[in-house]
Amino acid sequence: MHSEGKVTIRMLVDSASSLTLNPVVIEDPHLPKGKTNQRNLPLRFFTFSLRVVAISLLSVSALPAQSVSTSNGPTSPALSRDTVAGYIASNQKVVTPQGIEENIPVPINGITQWITIRGRDRRNPVLLYLHGGPGSPFMPLAWTVQRPWEDYFTVVQWDQRGAGKTYAANDPALVAPTLTLPQMISDTEEVIRYLQRHLGKQKIILLGHSWGSVLGVAVAEQHPEWLYAYVGVGQYIDSAISEERGYQFALVQARAQNNREAEQELDAIAPYPGDLDKLTLDKIGIERKWLVYFGGIAFGHHDMSFEDGVETISPDYSQHDLDDIGQAMGFTIPRLLPSLLHLDYRNKTNFHCPVFIFAGRHDYATSHDLAFQWFETIHAPEKKFVWFENSSHLIPEEEPGRFLVELVSLVRPLAVRAGDAPPSDLPPQKIKSVHRPRQDEQ
Repeated sequence: MHSEGKVTIRMLVDSASSLTLNPVVIEDPHLPKGKTNQRNLPLRFFTFSLRVVAISLLSVSALPAQSVSTSNGPTSPALSRDTVAGYIASNQKVVTPQGIEENIPVPINGITQWITIRGRDRRNPVLLYLHGGPGSPFMPLAWTVQRPWEDYFTVVQWDQRGAGKTYAANDPALVAPTLTLPQMISDTEEVIRYLQRHLGKQKIILLGHSWGSVLGVAVAEQHPEWLYAYVGVGQYIDSAISEERGYQFALVQARAQNNREAEQELDAIAPYPGDLDKLTLDKIGIERKWLVYFGGIAFGHHDMSFEDGVETISPDYSQHDLDDIGQAMGFTIPRLLPSLLHLDYRNKTNFHCPVFIFAGRHDYATSHDLAFQWFETIHAPEKKFVWFENSSHLIPEEEPGRFLVELVSLVRPLAVRAGDAPPSDLPPQKIKSVHRPRQDEQ
């Protein structure tokens, strides 16, 4: 990295607000040579978050070794990014006899897609986590919260088509025309089928966060026989309504706090969202900038610095993988945004598997009120709505302990009652149940 690029995480985070609205030019490999697209890279997520994409440009390992003073006098070189990630990987290594730890490419619907599978006992039920965005992988952040989950579930993180390591593993020119909502739903179905074969499971628990909840509802509606339960977190229902409510929240907060800069910028994009066919990434970026600032994404936070730094030392991503995140989002969001803007799930109310909705009381990215109103209308064999009083949109990170407690107490028992758990967790009548072997063990 050249000297002008050697900046600290703190500098990047402090400059987030100024970076937010400055469009940058990205070389788009599917366009004719010499043509580029201008995109707001810091618009990390359409449906929920405004992380600082500039973080993905930071190469910690490329920084020169710096001396660190100690109270004893001697100095020692700063640790590299790869060294720190290695320490974390060693700390989180799965060593139990029945454990599983895989970080693997899998052929899904004609392209290579990356997944991680982690758990301390492969006899536990499988939990597939569908990340948000579109195009924003949770895999590089999962290490900060996931390890306790692995005592109770075999947890699968998946970088979706056009996201993270999956983006980097394929030719963008070939993937570009396939970035459609039906294709993303089909990919989700194929990942589930793969897990059923690979792990010897008939059913799994499907968890969709934000954009991932769009895919999750579709699969829960179409294939309830594959699921012990569907869990929606930051559940997406209707784009136009959520966008309008998030905007109004930010505007009310700007006026209440006498923040003239915020009020002026928000007034300038009114009416918001307006005509959805004319809604631009620039306008979304302004709304998300202030939604973040006023805590509508992460409760009690004015920015996303609490998670941006830890992503850069992920044990599941190389520096090259991290460097690709921003370009992947710039590639994916414009292609999936039109269908997402016009999606309305208010009429999807009949489910034949249990449905659980986890909502942050302060979530204004995907309206918490709208999610509750929708939940009241749905029919399912079992359903429950759980409020997280100290969260906005990022519940797994904002209230990680309570999040796990609810998964273990509400959702996991559905699998245990079906005999899908280690023998020590099964009721007496299920102890003699025989787990189907994985396909590669037959």
